[in-house]
Amino acid sequence: MGFRKDFLWGGATAANQCEGAYNEDGRGLANVDLAPVGKDRAAVINGDMKMFDFDDNHFYPARDAIDMYHRYKEDIALFAEMGFKTYRLSIAWSRIFPKGDETEPNEAGLKYYEDLFKECKKYGMEPLVTITHFDCPMHLVEKYGAWRSRELVGFYENLCHVIFNRYKGLVKYWLTFNEINVLLHAPFMGAGLYFEEGEDKDQVKYQAAHHELLASAIATKIAHEVDPENKVGCMLAGGSNYAYTPKPEDVWASRKADRENYFFIDVQSRGEYPTYALKEMERKGIELPIQEGDLELLKEHTVDFVSFSYYASRVQSTDPEINEKAPGNLMGGVINPYLESSEWGWQIDPLGLRITLNDLYDRYQKPLFIVENGLGAIDTPDENGYVEDDYRIEYLAEHIKAMKDAVEIDGVELLGYTTWGCIDLVSAGTGEMKKRYGFIYVDRDNDGNGTLKRTKKKSFDWYKQVIASNGEDLSNN
Repeated sequence: MGFRKDFLWGGATAANQCEGAYNEDGRGLANVDLAPVGKDRAAVINGDMKMFDFDDNHFYPARDAIDMYHRYKEDIALFAEMGFKTYRLSIAWSRIFPKGDETEPNEAGLKYYEDLFKECKKYGMEPLVTITHFDCPMHLVEKYGAWRSRELVGFYENLCHVIFNRYKGLVKYWLTFNEINVLLHAPFMGAGLYFEEGEDKDQVKYQAAHHELLASAIATKIAHEVDPENKVGCMLAGGSNYAYTPKPEDVWASRKADRENYFFIDVQSRGEYPTYALKEMERKGIELPIQEGDLELLKEHTVDFVSFSYYASRVQSTDPEINEKAPGNLMGGVINPYLESSEWGWQIDPLGLRITLNDLYDRYQKPLFIVENGLGAIDTPDENGYVEDDYRIEYLAEHIKAMKDAVEIDGVELLGYTTWGCIDLVSAGTGEMKKRYGFIYVDRDNDGNGTLKRTKKKSFDWYKQVIASNGEDLSNN
């Protein structure tokens, strides 16, 4: 049986991690531009260290990234050579509305993405577009406090009206917010939230969550009105939680950790706030800023499909002696002694992908889409720039097998699979270039040095073969 004939194979990037050109053609400054590489990155992305402009003491990798802004035609041609059916990318909000609160959009930004989508279509590639991949114009952060303010719902609505109308017929697949649950774990990166001293962080985060969920429902409504062919998805930083032992307290801890992440998707997919979340907020004294008509909007405009990223499963323990955290994971959890780890400490669990697919499909009964999966690794090119990345091929092959089992054996409805960072780009977690995911090597280092030359890795031809065989041929010859 295998994957559906129209299965959407491809790769994924984010504007702030690949475009560069942070101040060209009218683009405004965004929160994601201001995450430095190095020791202060965590404090900045968590909203604990104020970084509202560039300074001379830090290096900001997103300013130039891999310069895809000027090289997208070359890069899309390489994706087409691999046979991509879809290319997941994101729109930089501050290219369309540099400040975020203007009434009229920036034509240069609109034209850029129109040209990019047309380039995809030229090769028969469906753009899968994330409206907000952590981007928030800094003007909205400074003037309104980002998503803590309800006014952002209206600015986002304005953005949606503009892009859905402008790109009608060019884009059919949309995601409203990238990894919406990251708002809870890296609030400045996820939603532009910076916390003032003494502020109730939980109140601010869930207030912002309500506004984003409302904005997502409004986006879904507009998308369907503008073009009934549009398909809108939500997006979760996925990975099921395991109990460290069969001790009931550990099992319960794993359930609670899952629920914290499912909360957003429960609202976007089912259309209402789950009772467990309302009870938890009541206990914490969190008041959702619900206004008249909000709950009806959430109920009437649920998403068409559920998408998610998957890199690793997570483990929860209530034993204070079992406290060695799995490194490199924003979502927390302890080390799983049964799994190997990547160079950044992310635990490798292909079966966990099948488990996650089943958990999500059982819960939502909506088509699923894996929009991120991949291995961040240090690649060492030869003198010609070629990388023999058998470790990446092995990782992806095992995850594709697990995904195939979920479809063939378990009956999960899966629309597609886009690997993360199909071309090397800046890491969202660490800001490094040396943490590479791509099929295409980009000559650039952590300090911004290099020619930016693109070179195919061994995995390039391997993935080409996978797509050509619709996932049947995973051999590494």
